[in-house]
Amino acid sequence: MRIFTGNAHPKLGNAICNHLSIDPGRCEVGHFADGESKVRILDDVRGLDVFIVQSTCPPVNEALMELLVMVDALRRASAKRITAVVPYFGYARQDRKHEGRVPITAKLTANLITAAGVDRIVCVDLHAAQIQGFFDIPLDHLYGSPVIKSYLKDKEYEDAVVVSPDVGSMKMAHGYAKALGYGLAVVEKRRLTDMDVEAGYVIGDLKNKDVVLVDDMISTAGSMASAIAIARDNGAKSVTVCATHGLFVGPAYDRLLQAKPDEIVVTDTVPLPPAPEGLNVTVLSVAKLLAEAIMRIHHNKSLSLLFV
Repeated sequence: MRIFTGNAHPKLGNAICNHLSIDPGRCEVGHFADGESKVRILDDVRGLDVFIVQSTCPPVNEALMELLVMVDALRRASAKRITAVVPYFGYARQDRKHEGRVPITAKLTANLITAAGVDRIVCVDLHAAQIQGFFDIPLDHLYGSPVIKSYLKDKEYEDAVVVSPDVGSMKMAHGYAKALGYGLAVVEKRRLTDMDVEAGYVIGDLKNKDVVLVDDMISTAGSMASAIAIARDNGAKSVTVCATHGLFVGPAYDRLLQAKPDEIVVTDTVPLPPAPEGLNVTVLSVAKLLAEAIMRIHHNKSLSLLFV
């Protein structure tokens, strides 16, 4: 078995290797003078089970192209099986035609990865679960919630309620509430633009509650900032924000600084930009989760135990 990592998130790839007590595969991943991706595999992989750890996170196009070129290099080097470990799957929000004459880029991305020669793919918290069906190869869909739930169990909340920042995240919020024994509520939301949302009313009681807002990702933080404000307006005692993918792009940090959550909890599926002073950001690692998944795939064992 060999594990290689691209430039998107080498820290996570190295952490996975540490959990497995193996050295990362040696490779050179860079760019030619004109910006084209340049890859050279330095280890012999003939007949081996190979894993590539590469989140397709911002800059998404560069990370995706690196992944495709690495796969091609390994395929031509006669690797027996290639598994792409993509903790954050870029383009996942473009999973349907929401208006005329727009692409379904998530499906296109799935086609590109499959055509490059990937035999299997591992993802964490796809933005839309139906993306699993976009791939014509086996896909293992893991969840960051076990890592976050384990952290929340140590919190001494007196009266906690899990809140979904929109209706789309309600199923995830229900899973958290059921596992932790918390209450459940949802914030109604209307999206105005790609970066702006308008939060409306709350379904549920938040007065004097420790509110735990959960979502799969924080991108520009429009939904989260609005939900935090709504929770405060409805009498929340404290507000903790939890998400698997902490992208924090564009005005995200500024919005969160204004909203003032008590704590922001994310995982390391993507490398985080430095948090500004005034934001309490806790980063939990999914390296152990992914290391266990890789080992189980390598030995052809079930991954069901990782979903609890």
